[in-house]
Amino acid sequence: MTRTQLASASRRRLLQAGAALSLTGPVGRLLAAPSAEGARLLVVFLRGAYDCCNVLVPTGSDFYYQSRPSIAIPRPGQPDGALALDADWGLHPALASTVLPLFQRREAAFIPFAGTDDLTRSHFETQDGIELGQALGARRDYGSGFLNRLAQVLGAGPLQEVAPIAFTDQLPLSMRGAARVGNMGLGGAGGRGLDARQTADIAAMYSQSPLKGNVAEGFALQDEVRRSIQAEMDQASRNAISAKGFELVARRMARLMRDRFDLGFVDVGGWDTHVNQGGSTGYLANRLQELGRGLAGFAEELGEPAWRETVVVVISEFGRTFRENGNKGTDHGHGTVYWVLGGGLSASAGGRVVGTQQALTAQTLFQNRDCPVLNEYRAVLGGLFQRMYGLSAQQVSQVFPGAAPRDLNLV
Repeated sequence: MTRTQLASASRRRLLQAGAALSLTGPVGRLLAAPSAEGARLLVVFLRGAYDCCNVLVPTGSDFYYQSRPSIAIPRPGQPDGALALDADWGLHPALASTVLPLFQRREAAFIPFAGTDDLTRSHFETQDGIELGQALGARRDYGSGFLNRLAQVLGAGPLQEVAPIAFTDQLPLSMRGAARVGNMGLGGAGGRGLDARQTADIAAMYSQSPLKGNVAEGFALQDEVRRSIQAEMDQASRNAISAKGFELVARRMARLMRDRFDLGFVDVGGWDTHVNQGGSTGYLANRLQELGRGLAGFAEELGEPAWRETVVVVISEFGRTFRENGNKGTDHGHGTVYWVLGGGLSASAGGRVVGTQQALTAQTLFQNRDCPVLNEYRAVLGGLFQRMYGLSAQQVSQVFPGAAPRDLNLV
């Protein structure tokens, strides 16, 4: 059996086993469209609203430097300066060895002025709204997240089967819905999860059920993953390899997505920088270093063939105030920057800053404080899904009701 056949068989077994364990709803599977076969999508949610203006730095804006006397990233060419991307934008220097090489290989793109029409500036309200992906004025259905709806649409047409997974301790809103989705937090050092008694109790519950074999298969797969994680940790200890934080989690995710899953979600916290945010160095810079190592490690661990078929989208609930506050930090804002990474980005997107943009001045700020939203997230993601999977506008509307897909030619 080839690796591709083995991976396909493993995905089928995991879907069946996960269905027996999670019991969250029916799974759709249908005939595949060759153009969508093998596509992988990972959504990375930066919870807390990261400061996009110190990541994708508007180096062409004098107003940026006037607005951030303590925390601005210096212009390219200056000590600890931004890494030039084009005449208007630079990248935080903490990403020099990780994300910048992806950008230079045309495997990364940035979408500034991205986000939602939600004006609450509430972490929880906006995070929930994004994950649900429903029209802003509609009554929220907390049992239907946009990634689950995407899994349903893909399973009902473009793909033969869909293998979604949330790399989280709890199933996120984005993955809730009729399609069965498993979740597994990968941050622990190979913890056991269920003990032998709990496993036996659950197995006994299904001993007379048609799902008996699927439950056993599910436990076997979970044990296999845990053994792999423990072996990795043991090796790291013997060889004094530093493997911690998001990089370790990202490499674990990559191995699982390479072999078993094709639709993933993970969230990374710690981005609410109201106080002592730092500039080229400091708190935010340290977080970016960890994030960058994780994203680069994910790409490396996938390997070139799988990376060419993978798209990673990095999002956050909103941006932060354009001006720094009195505590050398930033407060809740509006527009943010989305990242799109992958080995198969289009020539017109890879290595570029894309989407609708405008100069950042005092006159162009939203409500005299924030970056505006010019690239609405449902339209942008809908256009991406349309290209990745060959979806029709009607299929996109099932994922994002009431939103028209906007094609930025990302892939």
